[in-house]
Amino acid sequence: MEINVLVNLIANVGFPVATSAYLLIRLEKQIVGLTSSINKLNIIISTKLGVVIDTNNDSKIA
Repeated sequence: MEINVLVNLIANVGFPVATSAYLLIRLEKQIVGLTSSINKLNIIISTKLGVVIDTNNDSKIA
């Protein structure tokens, strides 16, 4: 592989990959916090409505 092809590959693909990884790592804490807030809100709403919910994290809504 020629050096010019390698430099073009890194320039075209490397920057978007690095930017995406940086943003995902930086936003991970906020995503975890939002997930926790949504779960708490779900529990509060279901308690007010008198509905029993499954608090198991492995369950998926069909």
